[in-house]
Amino acid sequence: MINHMETIYLSIVLAPLFGSLVAGLFGRAIGRAGAHWVTIIGVAISSILSMLAYKHHIIDGAPDYNQTLYTWLTSGGIDFQIGFLIDPLSVTMMVVVSFVSWMIHIYTIGYMHDDPGYQRFFSYISLFTFAMLMLVMSNNFLQLFFGWEAVGLVSYLLIGFWFKKESAIFANLKAFLVNRVGDFGFLLGVAAILMYFNTLDYVEVFNNVEQHKNTTITLFNGESWSVMTVICLSLFIGAMGKSAQFPLHVWLPDSMEGPTPISALIHAATMVTAGIFMVSRMSPLFELSVTALNFILVIGAVTALFMGFLGLVQNDIKRVVAYSTLSQLGYMTVALGASAYAAAMFHLVTHAFFKALLFLAAGAVIIVMHHEQDMRKMGGLFKYMPITCLTCLIGTLALIGFPGTSGFFSKDIIIEAVHHSSLPASDFAYYAVLSGVFVTALYSFRLFFMTFFGKENMKRDVWKNLHEAPAVVTLPLIILAIPSLLLGIFLVEPLLMGDYFGSAIYVSSEHDVLSKIATGYHGTFSFITHAFLYPPVYLAFLGLFVAWLCYIKYPSLPEKLVNHIGFIYQILINKYGFDEFNQVVFAGGVRKIGNFLSQVGDVKLIDGALVNGSAKSVRLFSNTIRHIQSGYLYHYAFAIIIGLLLLIVIFVHEVLS
Repeated sequence: MINHMETIYLSIVLAPLFGSLVAGLFGRAIGRAGAHWVTIIGVAISSILSMLAYKHHIIDGAPDYNQTLYTWLTSGGIDFQIGFLIDPLSVTMMVVVSFVSWMIHIYTIGYMHDDPGYQRFFSYISLFTFAMLMLVMSNNFLQLFFGWEAVGLVSYLLIGFWFKKESAIFANLKAFLVNRVGDFGFLLGVAAILMYFNTLDYVEVFNNVEQHKNTTITLFNGESWSVMTVICLSLFIGAMGKSAQFPLHVWLPDSMEGPTPISALIHAATMVTAGIFMVSRMSPLFELSVTALNFILVIGAVTALFMGFLGLVQNDIKRVVAYSTLSQLGYMTVALGASAYAAAMFHLVTHAFFKALLFLAAGAVIIVMHHEQDMRKMGGLFKYMPITCLTCLIGTLALIGFPGTSGFFSKDIIIEAVHHSSLPASDFAYYAVLSGVFVTALYSFRLFFMTFFGKENMKRDVWKNLHEAPAVVTLPLIILAIPSLLLGIFLVEPLLMGDYFGSAIYVSSEHDVLSKIATGYHGTFSFITHAFLYPPVYLAFLGLFVAWLCYIKYPSLPEKLVNHIGFIYQILINKYGFDEFNQVVFAGGVRKIGNFLSQVGDVKLIDGALVNGSAKSVRLFSNTIRHIQSGYLYHYAFAIIIGLLLLIVIFVHEVLS
């Protein structure tokens, strides 16, 4: 069975890689159809086999698979290996990543139909899927770091896919640089693990964490820090970069410059969830650092609330969904800080489906609107795009946590988990995520109403050609709408009452908030009705009602409101000043440094002084020397005499000394 399953696991990883290589290297030979078929089949194989692995480990209850495939390098007695750890945590991520990627591949046929980089695009997104699967299936920190950097690299290629757009090039530069900051912290954490545990294998590290529970390290002016705190904070800085947590959030909204399928792939189930998955996987480490957990709570709470505020003032349909992603990642991070790792993963799974649905629905609108993304130039699309509208409504209801939808169960558990937490930062986090419910409902239905209802504001030439998106676009929307609506019903009981993740996630008894929630669980229907006794449901309804008032009943109201709170509106429009800071200091500053080094280092020093300078020196020396070769005999005789006299002087000097 192990050999059979090992073949399946290898196929899950290698099928998307094979499709990517064929589409990338032989794209011209196989054509556009060949490129999308080979990559879609590869990801489909990966998705189907992931479901088989899910059945094997979750439904049939097979033991965890933890095997090393080969040793890449041995240095200083430490083995650097490639291997797989397949347990309930990784197999859940495998299904989500591969299935959502499969739907996005199909959707891409319609969205990128006329793009000249068609084959290249399919090669990139399939390679992205391979990198993410390597990350979630790894059984050691080396392979985790490989997948971590690989998704960063491919995201750089995808965000800047339209490389002739200056804004796209700046966006991928920004994403690359911000993630380098996070990845530096992540690398320090991995190095500290190697230093203290002398291994990079997950299981060996987790089995020996108690030995370093009280170990300290001297940092910052001789102060002692807990080694576990340093490791956890370093690893979480990496998660802040990948999962776009404040203040390393700035790259994610700008990544909207890439094609819409990329927005769905990066922001729904893959790259941005890598940090959430990593912290969940490292739960045995994080449970030993209350300092790290409090830090995670604060960062997640700030991101959840304040990034949601920014979604209220955005007019680009994709950017609203992008800020929604930032906010929801904040909710997941808050769950991690409250030690509700299972709740964070639950919301990660449900969010993957309904957020991919929302991005793809936004993309369908953009296609029909001739690539117009400003919601102020839309309106009334319901009558022309009923399927897109209905699926978008399902995704929106799941996002705001409407009772019965998948997002309701996962978000409600997070809020309750934080409420039950006894950590010092939990009160702040609770009120932040509670307030975020109202904000989420407001910006979500603002998008929905401005796009599909109200006055039709599109241009006449666009209005005359409005129609539903093609079937290759709407089919993935319909498929993704089903888990967005129903998945929570099936997962809430195993996650709360069952031991869904088994030993894959460790929670200390004093931090186990989910067990407190489970004591009051009496079935799915009871869970829904019980929610009406608490504020989140009513805050969501209030946000929906305010959005209806402002964008359907009294559409002039938002403008009047802006006139009264212009200062606050300006702060939100300026995104708290982070974009200006990055424009001037970070991404813009790096560009200026690069240009300076290019001019001084490349042009003046290397080209000017070394390369061209050497040539000029040789030419000057040659011009001087060639005058000696005059062709006159007496010149040569004179030179011989001078040379002979010099030799005599040297000889006499040596004899006398």
